[in-house]
Amino acid sequence: MAGSATATAGTIPAAPAHADERMDPKKLIAFFAMVLGMFMSILDIQIVSASLAEIQAGLSAGSDEIGWVQTSYLIAEVIMIPLSGTLARIISTRYLFAISAAGFTMASALAATATNIDQMIVYRVIQGFIGGGMIPSVFAAAFTIFPPSKRSIVSPIIGLIATLAPTIGPTVGGYLSHAFSWHWLFLANLLPGIVVTFGVWFLVDFDKGDKSLLKDFDYVGLILMAVFLGCMQYAIEEGPRNDWFEDAAIRNAAAVAALFAVLFFWRNFTYRAPIVDLKAFADKNFALGCMYSFIIGIGLYGSTYLTPVFLGQVRGFNALQIGQIMFVTGVFQFMSAPIAGRLAGKLDLRIMLAFGLLMFGGGVWLQSHMTSEWGFWEFFVPQAVRGFALMFLFIPINAVALGTLPPARLKNASGLYNLMRNLGGAIGLAGINTIINDRFALHWARLVEGLTPSNPNLQAYLDGAEGMMGDALGDSGALASVKMLGRLVRQQAETLTLADTQLVMAAIFIGGLIAIPLLSKPRTAPAKASAEAH
Repeated sequence: MAGSATATAGTIPAAPAHADERMDPKKLIAFFAMVLGMFMSILDIQIVSASLAEIQAGLSAGSDEIGWVQTSYLIAEVIMIPLSGTLARIISTRYLFAISAAGFTMASALAATATNIDQMIVYRVIQGFIGGGMIPSVFAAAFTIFPPSKRSIVSPIIGLIATLAPTIGPTVGGYLSHAFSWHWLFLANLLPGIVVTFGVWFLVDFDKGDKSLLKDFDYVGLILMAVFLGCMQYAIEEGPRNDWFEDAAIRNAAAVAALFAVLFFWRNFTYRAPIVDLKAFADKNFALGCMYSFIIGIGLYGSTYLTPVFLGQVRGFNALQIGQIMFVTGVFQFMSAPIAGRLAGKLDLRIMLAFGLLMFGGGVWLQSHMTSEWGFWEFFVPQAVRGFALMFLFIPINAVALGTLPPARLKNASGLYNLMRNLGGAIGLAGINTIINDRFALHWARLVEGLTPSNPNLQAYLDGAEGMMGDALGDSGALASVKMLGRLVRQQAETLTLADTQLVMAAIFIGGLIAIPLLSKPRTAPAKASAEAH
C-alpha cells in the first residue's frame, strides 16, 4: 500500500557524520531487491481490483463477499505495520525481510489454488500480514545504506516506486486475467518473490538483531489490537447483509470489538513500551493530519474499488478494459508530481492541501454524474482530475501531520500516521459496501414503483421487446421481454447506487476543508516529504 512506505521510520538509525560517500555495489543490489519486494506487496492490494468479477466467478462468490479479497489484505497489513519496526530491531532487517518475502511468495501460490471465497480470504490475510513487513523496512534501509548526500535522490525514487504499484495495479491485473486467468494475479509473484528472498538473504547485512528487546515486546497489546480491528471490520462488513444486531454473530463481534478496544487503549496508555504511540494525538496538527490521512485512504481505495465494480457489473467490461480506464488516474498522478513538488516549497501547505481536497472531491463529484452508458472517455476527465489531485494531497498532509511534532516523538508518530491511511482504506471499503447494499434496495424499489400497467412507456417497451423476440421465441417472447426489463431495472439501480456512493465520498473530501483553519503552519516542507507520504 502506497501509504505505508514509511510506516516505521522510527527504525531508521542515524548515519555517522563520516559516512562513506561511495556506494557499495552489494548494498545497492540488496536495496533494489528490497524495493522489488515492497513493490510486490503494494501492487498486490490493487492488482485484484480490475479483476474482481473474474475472481468472483471463479470462486462462485457473492457480490457482497468479493470485497473481502481486498479488505482482508488491508486489515492484515494494518496489524503488521506497527510491528515491523520492532521486529526488525529484534531479528534484523535481513531476517524480517527474507521471511516476509518467502512467506508472501508462498501465500501467493496458495491464493492461486483457492477454490472458494473462504480459502481466498485466509490466503489474502496471510499475504497481507506477512507482506506488510516488507513495506516499511525499505525506507528504513534507505537511511541505513545511503550516505546523506544521496538521500535527497533516493527518497523520491522510493516514493515514485511506491506510487507506481497502485497506479499500474489494475492495468497489470486486467492484462493478466484477460490474457491468462485470474490465477496469474498471484502466480506472477512467484519468480520475483524467490529472487527477492534469496537476494535479501545473501546480500543484506547492514544491521543486527537485538534479542533483548523481546522482554519489552507488548504481546498483550498486539493481541488486543488484532482482535479489536478484526472484530470491528467483521461487524462493519457483515452487518448490512445480516440485519446488523438482529444477527447473533454481528452482535457478538461488535461486543468483542468494543471490549477489546477499551482494553487496547488502556494497555496502550499504561504499558511502558506500547505497540502504538497514541500519545502523539495530543499534538493538534498530528491528530488532524491523521484524520486527513484516513480520508485519503477512503478516497484512494474506495475510488479504485467502485470504478471496476461499475465497469464490470453495469457495462460488462472485461478486466483488460477496466485496467485501461483505471490507468488514466496514474498517468495524471505522475504528471502532477513535479508540479506539486515544486509548489510545496513556495506555497503555504494548508492552501495546497485545500486545493488537493477540492480537486479530489470535485473529481469524485464529476463521476457521480455517471450513466449506464459511461465508458473510457466519459471517465477520462473525472479520473484525470482525481489523479492530478493525489500529489497535492500526499505532500502537504505528510508535512502538516509531522511538521509540528518534537523530534523525540516524530519517529514513532510516523508509523501511526501511515497506519491511519490503511485503516481509512479498509474501513472505507466496508462502509462503501454498506452504502451499496442499502441504496441499491432503495433505488430498486423506487424504479419498480413506476412499473405499473397504467404506465404507457412500460407497455410500449414490453410490446417492442416482445415484437423483436416473438418470431424467434414464439410464446416465450413475453417472458423474455420481462426478463430484459428486469435486467434494465437492475442496471439502472446499480448505476444510481454507485453514483450516490461517489457523492458521499465527494462530501467527505469537501467536508475536510472545514478543519484546515485549525491547522498550524508546518515548519518546513522537507524534500523527502513526497516519498514519506507514499
